[in-house]
Amino acid sequence: MRAETQNIVSEIEKSLGLLAKRMDYDTAQHRLEEFNARVEDPNLWDDPEKAQKLMRERQTLVDAMETYNGIKTDLSDNIELIELGEMEGDADVVKDAEAALKALRDTAAEKELEALLDGEADGNDTFLEINAGAGGTESCDWASMLARMYVRWAEKKGYKVELQSESAGEEAGIKSAAYKISGHNAYGWLKSESGVHRLVRISPYDAAAKRHTSFSSVWVYPVVDDNIEIEVNPSDIRIDTYRSSGAGGQHVNTTDSAVRITHIPTGIVVTSSEKSQHQNRDIAMKALKSRLYQLELDRRNAEINAAHEAKGDAGWGNQIRSYVLQPYQMVKDLRTGHETSDTRGVLDGDLDGFMAATLAMKVSGKSRADAQAED
Repeated sequence: MRAETQNIVSEIEKSLGLLAKRMDYDTAQHRLEEFNARVEDPNLWDDPEKAQKLMRERQTLVDAMETYNGIKTDLSDNIELIELGEMEGDADVVKDAEAALKALRDTAAEKELEALLDGEADGNDTFLEINAGAGGTESCDWASMLARMYVRWAEKKGYKVELQSESAGEEAGIKSAAYKISGHNAYGWLKSESGVHRLVRISPYDAAAKRHTSFSSVWVYPVVDDNIEIEVNPSDIRIDTYRSSGAGGQHVNTTDSAVRITHIPTGIVVTSSEKSQHQNRDIAMKALKSRLYQLELDRRNAEINAAHEAKGDAGWGNQIRSYVLQPYQMVKDLRTGHETSDTRGVLDGDLDGFMAATLAMKVSGKSRADAQAED
């Protein structure tokens, strides 16, 4: 087997190793058997939401196992074809199998990246905010360039992009803009883009054609899933029934059908008195869960705002990536060391390489600086 082909095999095996690690392959079959047993429970669909969640989790595991096993089988088959072709002197068989391995390497790398997006909110839609830093027109123009870059990236992914708000610069560009980007794993991909982005170029607004350095900040946070589950501990609530007042006549309530639920830890009180006691209890419990859900949203938003306040000024010392257009062409991520000279491609939305490098770094737990220190 040629050295180039051996390197391709090694890359595929490396991707397989990560896929196995992310789904805990050693226990995957046992977990699938447990899922299958629960799916066969005739009472499963008594709770549709719980059943749907179980089915989604099972399907995710099935997909991961099928992906891993499929790549592993294809790798083994093509290695055997190459060995057979070399033994029999059949160059065409070897050539076809090597081409198949190259395609398999790309597939494995793509699946490897998808496997990294397994955080709690990675699959959610996302909000993306861009704010120009100090520097007047230059920074405002740079902010508009970043906005275009992310919109182009999202469009290439097939995501839906909605402009939430925008503040125009005084002479050019934008002071700020906020977008909602919707699509599978939108937050998972974009979360690594939060930070300060630095641009170095010869300013089109400078008559002396001098180089300028501009900064803009990018902030990414997930859209909280409306299907969030709220569990209410029975010991945390007090349920009271009482006779609701009516307008009189034949339809007046004559039984203790109204329901009041008090959530002791928070002091939230909800009531319902329009239906039967059973229906009122159900309505009040849903109302309580809605109130508790809103509390959770408020808590999360408070954390987001706190992180937003702490993210630093858009200037020196806080940047995550540099975009140099003059005197040479380079975009470099300061966290991972990933870089490219294709500045035009990056500004046109080719960001997957940078995002992938950051995701891989978070899995290994090592920054570029950590790796260099070990060397």
